[in-house]
Amino acid sequence: MGEAGAEPGPMEAAGAGSARGSRAGSRGGIRVLKRNMKRNGSRNCLNRRSRFGSRERDWLKEDVGRGCVYIYGADSATSTSSDLHLVLCKVDTLASEICDGEGRENLYLQLHGDLVRRLEPTEKPLQIVYEYLAGLGFEDLVRIQEEAANSDLSCMIRFYNEKPCQVEQLDRILLSGVYNVRKGKTQLHKWAERLVILCGTCLIVSSVKDCHTGKMHILPLVGGKVEEVKRRQHSLAFSSAGAQAQTYHVCFETLSEYQRWHRQASTVVSQRLSTVDLSCYSLEEVPEHLFYSQDITYLNLRHNFMRLDGSGGLDSLCRFSQLKGLNLSHNMLGELPLLLCEISTLTELNISCNGLHHLPSQMGNLFNLQTLCLDGNFLTSLPEELGNLQQLCSLGLSFNNFSEVPVVCEKLTALDKLAMAGNQLETLNLGVLNRMSHIRYVDLRLNHLRRLSVDSLEGNKSVTHMDLRDNQLTDLDLSFLGCLEQLHCERNQLRELTLSGFSLRALYANTNCLMTVNVYPVPSLLTCLEISRNQLLCIPDWACEAKKLEVLDMSYNLLTELPSRTLSSLSLRKLMVGHNHVQSLPPLLEHIPLEVLDLQHNLITKLPEMFFFKALNLRYLNISANSLESLPSVCPGEESLSVLQLLYLTNNNLTDLCIPDLVGHPNLRVLHLANNQLQTFPASHISTLKIDAKPSLTADSALSSTLWNHGLAEMAGQRNKLCVSALALGSFSDSVEAVYGMFDGDKNEELPRLLQCTMADVLLEEVQQSNMDSVFMSNTFLVSHRKLGMAGQKLGSSAVLCYIRHDATDLAGSFTLTLANVGTCQAILCRSGKPLPLSKVFSLEQCPEEARRVKAQKAIITEDNKVNGVTCCTRMLGCTYLHPWILPKPHVYSIPLTVEDEMLLLGNKALWEHLSYTEAVTAVRHLHDPLAAAKKVCTLAQSYGCQDNVGAMVVCLNIGEDSCTCEVHGLTLPGTGGVISTAKSATPSSSSGIASEFSSELSASEVSSEVGSTASDEHSGAGLDAGLVPRLERRCSLHPMPPSSIFQRQPSCATFSSNQSDNGLDSDDEQPVEGVMTNGSKVEVEVDIHCCQGKSLEPVPPGAEEGSPAAGSEDDSGGLFFRIWRQNSMNSNILLAGTKERCELQKSPSTCCLYGKKLSNGSIVPLEESLNLIEVATEVPKKKTGYFAAPTQLEPEDRFVVPPDLEEEVKEQIKQHHESGAEQEPSENAAMAPPDEFDTAL
Repeated sequence: MGEAGAEPGPMEAAGAGSARGSRAGSRGGIRVLKRNMKRNGSRNCLNRRSRFGSRERDWLKEDVGRGCVYIYGADSATSTSSDLHLVLCKVDTLASEICDGEGRENLYLQLHGDLVRRLEPTEKPLQIVYEYLAGLGFEDLVRIQEEAANSDLSCMIRFYNEKPCQVEQLDRILLSGVYNVRKGKTQLHKWAERLVILCGTCLIVSSVKDCHTGKMHILPLVGGKVEEVKRRQHSLAFSSAGAQAQTYHVCFETLSEYQRWHRQASTVVSQRLSTVDLSCYSLEEVPEHLFYSQDITYLNLRHNFMRLDGSGGLDSLCRFSQLKGLNLSHNMLGELPLLLCEISTLTELNISCNGLHHLPSQMGNLFNLQTLCLDGNFLTSLPEELGNLQQLCSLGLSFNNFSEVPVVCEKLTALDKLAMAGNQLETLNLGVLNRMSHIRYVDLRLNHLRRLSVDSLEGNKSVTHMDLRDNQLTDLDLSFLGCLEQLHCERNQLRELTLSGFSLRALYANTNCLMTVNVYPVPSLLTCLEISRNQLLCIPDWACEAKKLEVLDMSYNLLTELPSRTLSSLSLRKLMVGHNHVQSLPPLLEHIPLEVLDLQHNLITKLPEMFFFKALNLRYLNISANSLESLPSVCPGEESLSVLQLLYLTNNNLTDLCIPDLVGHPNLRVLHLANNQLQTFPASHISTLKIDAKPSLTADSALSSTLWNHGLAEMAGQRNKLCVSALALGSFSDSVEAVYGMFDGDKNEELPRLLQCTMADVLLEEVQQSNMDSVFMSNTFLVSHRKLGMAGQKLGSSAVLCYIRHDATDLAGSFTLTLANVGTCQAILCRSGKPLPLSKVFSLEQCPEEARRVKAQKAIITEDNKVNGVTCCTRMLGCTYLHPWILPKPHVYSIPLTVEDEMLLLGNKALWEHLSYTEAVTAVRHLHDPLAAAKKVCTLAQSYGCQDNVGAMVVCLNIGEDSCTCEVHGLTLPGTGGVISTAKSATPSSSSGIASEFSSELSASEVSSEVGSTASDEHSGAGLDAGLVPRLERRCSLHPMPPSSIFQRQPSCATFSSNQSDNGLDSDDEQPVEGVMTNGSKVEVEVDIHCCQGKSLEPVPPGAEEGSPAAGSEDDSGGLFFRIWRQNSMNSNILLAGTKERCELQKSPSTCCLYGKKLSNGSIVPLEESLNLIEVATEVPKKKTGYFAAPTQLEPEDRFVVPPDLEEEVKEQIKQHHESGAEQEPSENAAMAPPDEFDTAL
């Protein structure tokens, strides 16, 4: 089964169905419920039980063309207790009919809590709602009828019987009140009570009664005077400027009012009003008082509903005698008013996104026009009269329907940029550019260009910048552009590229199929070359000879060697050659200025001997996923001059021989050494170091007791907050089912939390209504989108949801995995050791059909490939204000699970940007602990340079008849001498001195949250004999027990991840805060180290482990050790004084908190002591444990549950265990290492 069907069109079917209605209301099928229904103030919605009566429901069920419309009062935007009406009508009911029934003149529509527009009398409100829901993705007409009756929809679409506007914001009212007023400078006029308003730059005086409809006196204050009236207390005299100046005396009641008006009016009088911003105010007319301000030069009316006629309509804008700039974008004009062409003072005009199909010829009368923006319309041609605009220097024609460059552009000699992105050009005749010698910048991205044609061999000496991104070009020859300085041609299908190098400064050709790039002559001015994700076999010779090249990015190619001329370049600052096949680096003969070097995912075995000595400016080095066995020394015989700050060495073959070389980098801030062969590591100068244990790789038994179990890891990276959340339900509904989800809010954490808490409940409801996977999964996303409410109006989130259930046709047999996703969260299935992608990435760069849809709907795609400059995603939950460009309808995919399916991996965007599907599967498929697997893939992403939020969930699957673990079939649980369970390897026993369920790699700058659970209802017996804990009879999903005798976790009991950052910051952090931990403390080094005995991590047989002289106690579950040599022994005198007593107390989980404070991620940090876990000797645990870190609290799931009838027996065994440990303690103390040396098991 594949993706769900196409989106339905308008509601013609509903309209046809409405004709079948058996009864009509008294007013054309309209019924207004007599009772008014109060809204719930907390949720801004109706009470579900008070929506309809039985009679109304029966009337709706008779015809899908019937429905209801909620009509809100004008004060509903601010009041929480106002009444609203429920109107029953049909899809063909006109707005005028509803207005007659309501006793109102007009009906208003508000979308997404934003702008409010007046409906035309002929518009049909219910049909508008139905078409809106169909556009979201609802397909079934009955379901659309139900959704339209849901009051929660008001956060997306709402009707008002009066326009809900706030006069203070609309008219820019600064001060207002009722005071005694006298007109004129003389005392001939009497004092009278009047309403006085200080608005913008005018003083408005009107009658108190019918102030908005009666006579108003408007006094312009710009350039006038505000004086104190000495003969009357608390009085001011307001005077306008000019020969016929008028004066108003206003008497205030209190001194504070007098001072406030005097201060504000003095500011207004002294200013020169030039710019008025009335954008996003749902205006139909310009406020009348603005016409009295003759100094207005720029008027912004963007995002309104301006009308042509009326006293303040667009036809009256010519009254502004000094208007130079006018913004009318997003006003749904349909056609350009002719009277605008008579404002001869205009120099800037923006009429983008107005649905214009043609321009009037009178546009040629705007002789002073310099900037004209026509983006986002339906234009196919331009009038010839535009050639009269000889001062026009900027013309925006992007996202229209042009199929060729308009001829009139050749006459616009002052024009220096041709902006035609997002049009329908298929062929570009480069001869047109020769005829437009004044054009320097050409923007043709997001067209349908397949080829470029040349009429003559004449060269072009005017074009300096060209943008051809996101087209369909296969070959590109721009050698005739002799003055070309910058070229963008990313995301085409280029195989060959030919350019002129005379003036070339920057070339961006990423994500193509390039095999050859020819530039002649050698580009002596080239500074930036980015040609990653191509098929190049070597670095071009001309690039090696470029003397000013500073940035070179050739990652994701087929390079086998790195030329000596490139690495030894005296100008190169940044070199990116990761994900190639480079085997070695050439020797360095002299010092180089290189600052950033990325060599990850190559075949390098050795770095040059004098590498760090010659590259003294190197700050960033990433050489992860290579075959390094050693590192070059740092400045031999001298004090270290290294400035290296970030060093990534993950997945190599490094041994202890590299330790002295690491010590030689005193400025290290980030160090990743996971998955090497280290056995020792020095503390040296490192002031903050956290080293986590390597996960125990004990093999699981084939007779697993569960069908699936999951592990979750989330890391904040270098950001101040975690905007990733996850949903994990190993036991869902009333049968053996599971639900797993991942939500990524990018920069917001609110929406992922909301989805985490509500989506499982929504799925449970939808599954009960439909058995079709494409229906209930799609509706789950759409309903969750609606339930986001006001939070979803401006914020958005990517989401992926996986639902494991029995096949609908065979409830007692196989399982089916149904997946749905929007945005950039993805899920893959590991089948027979190979990744099987299940999701679809909805972004402009990776989904061409979505890019075409967004273009067709006239969205503005900015140069950074974002819809309206907001997001690169085209489908998300939330962001309703970007409808219809951003939709919540998901991609749905179903696949039956087989015995070959090993695991399911879910991750957010940052994870899959740095980790390929194949590498993720290869890295964790041998790990039987899903928590360790999830943490490993997150750490790998960070080891490869990820600094953003990263989240991963690994679900281990054990599907098939062979996975049956029913005890009634003769199977028994393994005892202590049998197979070791994963619970024990992940959770140390209570006597270990450290209680934690985590067993994988984390770096010190990570705030992480890990959750692990299984679909089993048993209690873990790790650390105790299995026979001591009574348990229920085990059954698998193939032979289930009756539901009454088994505990099933409900959606309300879901295992949720924590996305709270330790410091509680909630600020937008686009730039990572360097050197700051997420718990608020200062870090000097971030370290990620694994130390093990060998590269191949095979499980140790029980017999070999017991006979090994290095084997530890029960608490040393992994049996792998390394030594930490402490070179700075300044605090060695206090080591033995506090270690013994503290370690004895820390052996008990109940006393862990006595010496520490709990962080939000569950860890314990010693009170009033440094976070330095190596330099502070008193924090080193005495016994060998699975961590070298501060102890953490036991999770509730890790505590043993002992029945009352077995308490005495358990206490006796624990007592014997402690006595045996006390007998061995003297021998351990005698053999204790010196104070500067400690052992820990990793």
